[in-house]
Amino acid sequence: MTTLPESKPRTPRDHSGMLLASIVLAALSWLGLYQLIMTERPLVGPRFIFFLLLMVAVACTVIPFVRYLNVRFTPVHRPLPSSGVIVRQGVWVGLFVVMCAWLQIPRVLTLPIALFLAMALVVVEVFLRSRELAHEREVG
Repeated sequence: MTTLPESKPRTPRDHSGMLLASIVLAALSWLGLYQLIMTERPLVGPRFIFFLLLMVAVACTVIPFVRYLNVRFTPVHRPLPSSGVIVRQGVWVGLFVVMCAWLQIPRVLTLPIALFLAMALVVVEVFLRSRELAHEREVG
């Protein structure tokens, strides 16, 4: 009977704290967003609170999914991205949703504009991530 060698766990400690914080913040943000929509008039002040809560709610909601994608597609011989990278990628998604909501107010959001915004954010993230990976290769 052969035993498999023990492998290091794939979950860094900072990921579990990040996931817990994102779940708590997502729940609080969605509750705040619901409360804001149900009780306030759509004036300028509450509108900015709406966008802030929407950004936090969406970003924190997608963080577990973004972490799953990073765990799934990171090669086994490479370390997982830090929690800062995962949070940044979640914030990109939140920023995209807020920009689309902002453009929807004057009814100028179209599919080509949404695709261009998404492509621009993906290009920025790929550039940042490639620089981080190059720096990790130089140091390591």
